[in-house]
Amino acid sequence: MEELKLIQNDPWLAPYEKAIRGRYHHILDKEKELTNNGKITLSDFASGYLYFGLHPTSDGWVFREWAPNATAIYLIGTFNSWERNEHFSLTRKENGIWEIFLPKDALHHGDLYKLLVEWNGGEGERIPAWTKRVVQDEHTGIFSAQIWHPQKPYTFKHKKFKPKCSPLLIYECHIGMATEEEKVGTYNEFRQNILPRIASLGYNAIQIMAIQEHPYYGSFGYHVSSFFAASSRFGTPDELKQLIDEAHGMGIAVIMDIVHSHAVKNEVEGLGRFDGSYDQYFYSGPKREHPAWDSLCFDYGKNAVLHFLLSNCKFWLDEYQFDGYRFDGVTSMLYYSHGLGEAFVNYDCYYNGNQDDNAICYLTLANKLIHQIKPSALTIAEEVSGMPGLAVKPEDGGYGFDYRMAMNIPDYWIKTIKEKKDEDWHPSSIWWETTNRRADEKTISYAESHDQALVGDKTIIFRLIDAEMYWHMMKSDSNLCVDRGLSLLKMIRLVTATTINGGYLNFMGNEFGHPEWVDFPREGNGWSYKYARRQWSLADNPDLKFSYLLAFDKSMLDVIKSIPKFETTPIFKLWDNDGDQILAYQRKNLIFIFNFSPTKSYTDYGILAEKGEYKIILSSDERRFGGYDLNDLSILHSTHFDPLFKKEKKEWLKLYLPARTAIILEKLKPNKKS
Repeated sequence: MEELKLIQNDPWLAPYEKAIRGRYHHILDKEKELTNNGKITLSDFASGYLYFGLHPTSDGWVFREWAPNATAIYLIGTFNSWERNEHFSLTRKENGIWEIFLPKDALHHGDLYKLLVEWNGGEGERIPAWTKRVVQDEHTGIFSAQIWHPQKPYTFKHKKFKPKCSPLLIYECHIGMATEEEKVGTYNEFRQNILPRIASLGYNAIQIMAIQEHPYYGSFGYHVSSFFAASSRFGTPDELKQLIDEAHGMGIAVIMDIVHSHAVKNEVEGLGRFDGSYDQYFYSGPKREHPAWDSLCFDYGKNAVLHFLLSNCKFWLDEYQFDGYRFDGVTSMLYYSHGLGEAFVNYDCYYNGNQDDNAICYLTLANKLIHQIKPSALTIAEEVSGMPGLAVKPEDGGYGFDYRMAMNIPDYWIKTIKEKKDEDWHPSSIWWETTNRRADEKTISYAESHDQALVGDKTIIFRLIDAEMYWHMMKSDSNLCVDRGLSLLKMIRLVTATTINGGYLNFMGNEFGHPEWVDFPREGNGWSYKYARRQWSLADNPDLKFSYLLAFDKSMLDVIKSIPKFETTPIFKLWDNDGDQILAYQRKNLIFIFNFSPTKSYTDYGILAEKGEYKIILSSDERRFGGYDLNDLSILHSTHFDPLFKKEKKEWLKLYLPARTAIILEKLKPNKKS
């Protein structure tokens, strides 16, 4: 039997080969079951949204719903005064499916509707599980499904867009908080005002949060109620489609933050007790409720649940032309414990019986489906335990994601800033954390995402500068605390972004050092939007130092993109010295050197490098980035011969390395002198 590539690449997994193969065969068996032994494709199976829900026909409307525990279902809405009416009574078919056909004039675009579901011992109003639009009454706060069937639906202009993301440079964003006004932003405002910013900075992908409809805005989109409905609080389905289409026109891929790890507990708005039963979509008993998230956990062992979730994956790719997904909460899915209280100190922790093989099967099938439908699609796992093989092909023993989030890196930066003096920032530790990953899996590196700025926490820049940001961010104002914060933030972002092996992520606004934290309107803050917005004017004001960070971010991405397939180029550590606080590494013809010392600048500091001439192409200390121009960028740096390293063809670069400064040197070709 041929050894799996996952084990070939990591021989320490050999003792767990039986478990790894067992999971793979379970996935193959389930795929055969779902596709009737290959008589249909996985994509055919995942087409539930074309059957369930409300659809126009040539002579009227058809509505279908799966509710096996129901004894009667009525369609109620503005078209029948929200009353139970036999003319709108659904008929029960096989396998718990309910159906109704209605004439053309019975329903119209814009009508509001729900289901009145009866079961033994009770009844309740429900929003259809497969509905594609849900709206909230601004006066009563009540949610209803809405018929969305405009006479002239939006037509995509860029129908054959394929992401060109090497490396993948992600701008993580939230539509509602993308406006500076204290309100909920819209799809149109984002398209008109924010997309051009993202394109000008050089990001080639956006990762949009909170798209799936959620009743509580303050959940950040993570307590989903209607999985097939784009949140109407930001606008219409057509406006979201136009946003995605125009992003494609700018060469920007659009990734959706998809939440299949749990669902909101709401019964009227969500799937909580859709047909009166507790276990239609979710586990029964103690496993039903997530102990930390106040939400419900899907039963991935049910084929009907697989049908619902896999159809959801296909729907957003098909209907809205998304380019892939960042799967939220993967750790919670992988383990019956949801990863809570787990240390994950060795490989036994990944194969000890605590793993939910049904969830693993679902995630693998989801990846197979997504890439079957759209081979160019991008899938990213938000996973903290380090489960081996997440971003490895299923046939090689993995689960099929393209990338996994490098969640250790932001945790490391926060811990370093909080707990260590500047003199104790050790380059050996920084190198380890930014490059510590499985060789066969691509990762998305980031210094901070939305997670690091949620209420109770702060952005990195605010941790570094704190209250001084309120008083000393004018360019005319000199302040040592601010200088320190700007210098370290630039260095943190640069070392994180230039050590990638897959991609780099930035959360909206952090590229210019957005201050404070993120806090959505809630009872505890008086329903304020003050911290649920982005203050773009800070970056646009030429008199403020935020513009320095914005300029640095763009220049940093320009350097990364100047090397084809930058993320795949070998990365070599040239030097690290914790005493001097110096780190140096090389990628292709670029050398990256960091001096993390808060007080020591070095003259003629020696770095062994390939023989040749070098020029500094970027310095974090440039005046245009808020520095002091202590390095003369016009000088060419020639290496100095040392007989000890003649065989290695290495010579000494002698450089001036100012304190708290990073520089990038480019090795010049013999004919390139300027």
